[in-house]
Amino acid sequence: MLAKGLFSEEARMTGFFPALLLVTIAELGDKTQLLVLALAAKHRPGKVIAGVILALLVLQLTAVIVGRTLYALVPMSYLQVAIGVSFIGFGLWMLKKDTGDEENAGSLALTSFGIITTVAATFFIAELGDKTQLATISLAAKYNSFAGVWLGSTLGMIVADGLALIVGVIAGKRLPQERIKYISAGIFILFGIITLAQALL
Repeated sequence: MLAKGLFSEEARMTGFFPALLLVTIAELGDKTQLLVLALAAKHRPGKVIAGVILALLVLQLTAVIVGRTLYALVPMSYLQVAIGVSFIGFGLWMLKKDTGDEENAGSLALTSFGIITTVAATFFIAELGDKTQLATISLAAKYNSFAGVWLGSTLGMIVADGLALIVGVIAGKRLPQERIKYISAGIFILFGIITLAQALL
């Protein structure tokens, strides 16, 4: 009965599209996208994407569980304010220049566990506590939609990292990060302002 409720049509749709949009935006130009770009230049694309999906399913599920716990424990008015502030914070965070990402992406070694496991472990560590995972926690707390946020955020990550994979295979060059960074940050800040307005007005 619980599973039916979590994966009902309403649950799938409520938070699916906001999660898909915001997580895709958050991931564009992020260090883990650069990581996928580097991995795609070294390993077969199929194994890279398999490892990324494996890591994402675990990461995003964890984020949604944390968000749903907050939804159950914290009054919605307080939660909305915190979520609005966090979205604005994510936007400002995106404007900050990452350092050392290229070095981290380039220092990858293949282990005896195989390419897929290595990719999954590397991606998991790089993404743990990153802004996209924190954004997923906030989305899960905002929307009463376990399955929708989980599936939407996971698909958003796959879309963004899939783009990096394609670029890595075909061109081996980065996306125009400077422009993407400002547009993405602006969208997150806008969502934060809207959420704050809904909570305070």
